[in-house]
Amino acid sequence: MNNSRKQRPTPRGGFTLLELLIVLGIILAIAAMVVPNLLGRQQEANIKQTKINIANFEQAVKQYAASHNAEFPQGGQTEVVQMLMSSQSAEGQMIQPYLEAIPKDAWGVPLFYEFPNTKDPNAVKPAIWSSGPDKQNQDGGGDDITNWGQANL
Repeated sequence: MNNSRKQRPTPRGGFTLLELLIVLGIILAIAAMVVPNLLGRQQEANIKQTKINIANFEQAVKQYAASHNAEFPQGGQTEVVQMLMSSQSAEGQMIQPYLEAIPKDAWGVPLFYEFPNTKDPNAVKPAIWSSGPDKQNQDGGGDDITNWGQANL
């Protein structure tokens, strides 16, 4: 018996370089179409989240006013936030804080607060705003997101 059979070469299971390049090209083309849409949606989502954070801060201030003869806390962001986060009333009693954390916008920058409100001459509520996507405080101008002069959520 002749054991010298001819063995057929087994086909390799890999891909050719050309096939890999074509698949990579298709993936890149799809990514080029999808990524710009996702980036625009992220900016939109950040603005909506910031508006919600401003509304929540405003609600905390209104709750404070309801407990203090309808008077909003006066001062700037730092003093007011410390006052709203305090668990002790002016009389020294233990109370539930109006805020759990420093209110921030979607970009991680603390929100700005001002009362009396000099931003809107007709306003009876405090001015609350975010420095917006560029993170540059323009006192409610530019791309800042505010609780005055715009339609609420």
